[in-house]
Amino acid sequence: MLLESVRVLDLAGGDADAVTRLLADLGADVLKVEPPGGSPARTAAPLLGGVSIPFALHNANKRSVILDPADERDRRRFQELARTADIVVDGGPRGHTADLGASRFGTSCGELADRYGHLVTMSVTDFGTSGPRSHWQATDAVLYALSGALSRSGPTSGTPVLPPDGIASATAAVQAGWAVLVAYYNRLRCGVGDYIDFARFDAVVTVLDPIFGSQGQVAAARRGAGRWRGRPRNQDAYPIYPCRDGYVRLCVMSPRQWRGLRAWLGEPAAYADPRFDVIGERFAAWPQISVLVRELFAERDMADLVTAGQARGVPIAAVGEPAQVLAGEHFAAARAATHAELAPGRTALIPTGYYVVDDHRAGFRSPAPALGGPNTGWRARPPVGPASGGVSGARPFDGVRIVDLGVIVAGGEASRLFGDLGAEVIKVESAAYPDGLRQTRPGSAMSESFAWTHRNNLGFGLDLRNPAGKEIFGRLVGGADAVFANFKPGTLAALGFSYDTLRGINPRVVLAESSAFGQTGPWSDRMGYGPLVRATTGVTALWADPDATSDPGRHPFYDATTVFPDHVVARVTAIGALAALIAARQSGAGVHVHVSQAEAAVNQLDTCYVARAGGAAVQPDTGLDLVCPCSGDDEWCVISIRTDEDWRCVAAAFEDQRLASDPRFSTGAARIAHRAELVVQLSRHTGRRAPADVGQLLQAVGVAAAPMNRPPDIAEDPQLAHRSVYAEMTHPLIEHPLPAETGPAPFRNIPPAPQRPAPLPGQDTRAICRTLLGFDDETTERLIADGVLFGAD
Repeated sequence: MLLESVRVLDLAGGDADAVTRLLADLGADVLKVEPPGGSPARTAAPLLGGVSIPFALHNANKRSVILDPADERDRRRFQELARTADIVVDGGPRGHTADLGASRFGTSCGELADRYGHLVTMSVTDFGTSGPRSHWQATDAVLYALSGALSRSGPTSGTPVLPPDGIASATAAVQAGWAVLVAYYNRLRCGVGDYIDFARFDAVVTVLDPIFGSQGQVAAARRGAGRWRGRPRNQDAYPIYPCRDGYVRLCVMSPRQWRGLRAWLGEPAAYADPRFDVIGERFAAWPQISVLVRELFAERDMADLVTAGQARGVPIAAVGEPAQVLAGEHFAAARAATHAELAPGRTALIPTGYYVVDDHRAGFRSPAPALGGPNTGWRARPPVGPASGGVSGARPFDGVRIVDLGVIVAGGEASRLFGDLGAEVIKVESAAYPDGLRQTRPGSAMSESFAWTHRNNLGFGLDLRNPAGKEIFGRLVGGADAVFANFKPGTLAALGFSYDTLRGINPRVVLAESSAFGQTGPWSDRMGYGPLVRATTGVTALWADPDATSDPGRHPFYDATTVFPDHVVARVTAIGALAALIAARQSGAGVHVHVSQAEAAVNQLDTCYVARAGGAAVQPDTGLDLVCPCSGDDEWCVISIRTDEDWRCVAAAFEDQRLASDPRFSTGAARIAHRAELVVQLSRHTGRRAPADVGQLLQAVGVAAAPMNRPPDIAEDPQLAHRSVYAEMTHPLIEHPLPAETGPAPFRNIPPAPQRPAPLPGQDTRAICRTLLGFDDETTERLIADGVLFGAD
């Protein structure tokens, strides 16, 4: 197990439980501290056989200990556990640390870190411990609204469509897992722990669909005349068509894929002109092309269409049903789902987790613990030997070298996360097949997406298909700590660099890979665009208008403008790579880590998938998230009503006692049954208020609510500014500064990310040949002339 020497004291609850589940999956010894009677999260809906599904899923592979803060012996026991832990993760508005440690070592995780200098502590809260919104409450709906995700989901006009509940919280948990493991690695390097004031809002803004990140809408995020403040005009960039038994999605990008579709359509003469090979020309004519596609698909089944399309090289996927995905042949063949006992006598099919390590599943091993297990001591043994003597205040990955073959978002961003924290990242590119993010608007030398994704990288131009190029790549691997890639399974091996080959070159090298559908299973060889992953796994079906009334005659799905799960997969891969580097540091042996985007998407929504598969046996969550109109042009807010008390507080805040006594809304089940009427009634109050005023009014009475931010609002958000989430990044090839994230979270002992500009293709080839490979200038120039290498002119 990669993290078998790591001791984690878990004081989290609810959404923060998933942070330590990540560490437990990778082998950490996670001891969950619960009060007498158990964590409140044990009763959180949805329930199966009286057991909370989210608690069962997010506390697997852990152990439980009961500590009563009123008991002096338990307070001493807590001190001892904290003193001998490596990591403490706390959650909630104040956190359990305040209760357990008030009389001994202060009231915060920060003071706990002060007391035990080796300890890495993290408090996980909705907005952080300071700032104008630090007292606010967040649900996933609130996070979608404030992060700008809601404003890009739904029809061009009319009610915006909330993304599926669960993605925001799961995304924040992954970012928290990355941040806390970074701090632990830094502790191994220099012997000094850290305190991390982690905010879920910061994480969702920077990771889910970042405005200032790869594929972000930088123009929309800068105030000025003519800046687009409306919602995205094209919600069908990856069109979805009805067929006899459901829907299918196309994702036709390349000329070869278009020719395959054209042949499938019977070679219509109107579209034989080669100009339609250009994606812009094709998009302009798509309304007419779409008529032919719709006719072809209407009377055929989803499975037949997918088989026929794949055979022609046309990227196509069925829009799957979430309840069927876990039980389908792919997840079974890939061992990505397993039957587990969530409650006594009640077994459910659950996703196993994110990781395959050395061809073995690293995920679910044991169910969530019974309250207060018999063995409450640490099982993990601490790593042998002291820290390596690194300098406190330096970056954690100083001295770490990564050879990066990753492309686009999921691949490129994984290495950028390491580069931001000090690693030397050598981006290997082919002249014939440059990274797709290098596509630019006419007249631009570099895209903003590439500048964000590949800052702090070195550019190395190499033809990996050339025998001499293979030899040079082998020399790079020989001096590297890790190789990153996100090719289709089998591609790296076909190039002559399977993991066995890499390990033969360098026994301690880590290979961290991601792919669309994983290494095994019937989907593994499918074309892996994100929209197809979402459709196949059922995410598209969940990302839908609940009333199907926003655009009559159109399908109900609205996930075309997201790049989920690419950004979060980059973090998941980075966590796996870092855990492997920690293991390699202690054992001297390399590790192969693989992450499937499809499995990552399902694990992000694990509660939803398991609950849907459970059917009538599941007691549902009766919480409700509503999108309501506000005053102004196309202005909206969200209101989350989780309990009857929330509902009473909403009615009181709006001074509408008749609403409070209306039997249609008196219980959670009643509110769900009369959801449309409830929106109408609330709109009488929200419609005459500004969105920000609704958020302030309801948050003041303890109800989670928020305005819908647009992309320009993110640049001026006061909470993000207070926490210095962004800093201006300049690039010599881009005329304006770009807001860029300063790091995964605010650390005490790790500085913000540097901002070395992203390289041109082959920009650093000559320098790398000279300093790392030992080539003289004559040899380098000969290799460039022969096409083995290329450099910037």
